[in-house]
Amino acid sequence: MLVPLSVGDCMTREVLTTTPETRLRAAARELSAADVGSLVVLADGQPVGIVTEADLVDVLADRLDPDEVTVGAVMAADLVTVHADATLERAATLFDRHGVERFPVVDDGELVGIVAVSDVADYLPHLTERRRRVDAAFEVDPQAHLPSDSPEMAYDHPDWEFDGEGTADGLDVGDVVRFRKRLTDADVRSFAAASGDTNRLHLDDEFAAKTRFGERIVHGVLTTGVVSAALARLPGLVIYLSQDLRFVGPIGVDDVATAVCRVTEDLEGPKYRLDVAVYDEDGDAAVEGESVVLVDELPVGTESSAVPVEEAAGDDD
Repeated sequence: MLVPLSVGDCMTREVLTTTPETRLRAAARELSAADVGSLVVLADGQPVGIVTEADLVDVLADRLDPDEVTVGAVMAADLVTVHADATLERAATLFDRHGVERFPVVDDGELVGIVAVSDVADYLPHLTERRRRVDAAFEVDPQAHLPSDSPEMAYDHPDWEFDGEGTADGLDVGDVVRFRKRLTDADVRSFAAASGDTNRLHLDDEFAAKTRFGERIVHGVLTTGVVSAALARLPGLVIYLSQDLRFVGPIGVDDVATAVCRVTEDLEGPKYRLDVAVYDEDGDAAVEGESVVLVDELPVGTESSAVPVEEAAGDDD
């Protein structure tokens, strides 16, 4: 059974904290005594910022008085936190996106730990190689498609995220796979042209602003395509037999959509029933339902990256 590691599995639970009113010299002494690189700043028991050794160096470089300057004056206030239940792949993405070395970990709004990029790297050594491949692709073309690690897929893209580690040897009831993709304006317009669904709700900002949604939203069927992308990455040749979905909320244009698919029943054959859902960037459900799929064996001789990178790179995301 797939049991993905979470941030809570590798975080440091003992977190050094300080307050916005603390003078920087006192904060520096705390950092030095504990031999750590940062202090999480708390106000009324809630994390509101983080101060690092680099912040202290900047103060000295600017010739400010560390006995006068407070933590609140120099801390990074645009604090990004990660939930203890978040997958390590999600944490790795956040580290890459925000360019920081550590995140406070919260649970129900309470500080429960801190996780550093080195902690995640220890558990996900395969990400180092993938990051190298992504960086190499960006040196040539920021929109370059990558050879896929999965023989089922023709190609991948640096911005797509799939979490299905542990399913390579087949599926078990309880296994969970996730696929995450930003549904861009280009995606929406390409889908409109391909499908013929040119509803102004999806394409016209001024029109959409006057509707109940207040903004353009992604086509419902395009949203469900993220479910298809997740299931397609299951081992073998996945064939849909049925799908029963409910649309419970919109996905805005340029929002990140995350499909989560959980195997709920082995129907034999080999067929599987899965609970499926798509969530927006805030974690609100947009689609809920279930799918039944048949998993055939791949054709003999199938190899990864069936479509060369150079050929796939001409496609739109």
